[in-house]
Amino acid sequence: MLSQDVERYITLQRTLGYKFGDQSCSLKLFAAYAMAYADEFVRVERVLAWSAAQTPSAQRRWTLVARVRRFALAMHAENPRHEVPPRDCVGHAKIARRSPYIYTADDIDRMMRSAGQMPAKGFIAPATLTTLLGLLASTGLRISEALSLQCSDVGDDGLIIRKSKHGKSRLLPLHETAQAALDQHLSERARRPVFTEAVFVSRNGQALMYHAIRDTFRRLMVRAGLRPRFSGTGARMHDLRHTFAVRSLEQCQHNRQAVAQHMIALSTYLGHTNVTCTYWYLEATPILMSDIAKAGEAMHQGGDA
Repeated sequence: MLSQDVERYITLQRTLGYKFGDQSCSLKLFAAYAMAYADEFVRVERVLAWSAAQTPSAQRRWTLVARVRRFALAMHAENPRHEVPPRDCVGHAKIARRSPYIYTADDIDRMMRSAGQMPAKGFIAPATLTTLLGLLASTGLRISEALSLQCSDVGDDGLIIRKSKHGKSRLLPLHETAQAALDQHLSERARRPVFTEAVFVSRNGQALMYHAIRDTFRRLMVRAGLRPRFSGTGARMHDLRHTFAVRSLEQCQHNRQAVAQHMIALSTYLGHTNVTCTYWYLEATPILMSDIAKAGEAMHQGGDA
């Protein structure tokens, strides 16, 4: 049965240390689709039909086919009746980087004020939402890292981020204002009935889930005037991380050695595996472009850039 093969494959991947979240959902959906046609083995024709029915996006379709292809390769090694889709059967994927939204200080102020004015009877208390978003904006944390924080991870020296995206842990120093806001949040949390060690909890005392934060954030952005009501465009939560990286570089000394050292420190702070990932987060802003222009002029005149 394809469903059993998929479960075995998922178990193997997770045993090897992969989280395999979105991938497992895709494979289960494919197995259900194929089994509806009484397929016992992977068939290329079925893979193509399933991926086309899932999404109109060429890039997303390539991703789905690639996931099933890797599964099919593993199954083909056990039984050659499993067909392996050719590598380029739906073309080649083009990585399209969506331009991040770089928040201004006014944008963040509007976001924070709107968070504090969200309906008090919602799933997330306004004070909790404000603290969470303030922490993301002031540290560049991934939302998954913030939601995984435990009370024992908060100390006088900052936050301990345990085994994040790339399985690495790190100590994250906090600005005194961020530390004070987080301490106040924990004091208020201690006065409420909670059933988890998570730092950020819902009104029912359980750890906050990503989908709840995502949906709340979208409504918040509409309320703050930073996202159209009926469009998928506009400011995103992950753009707070991009903004942190850009604003951090803007405050760096304007010479080549200082920038190089700063990028290494920023890469470590953000939890990247290498500095190349950090450069991916940067976006041109008026301040950075002005600094680049000044450096170019200094080089032209024979000065130190």
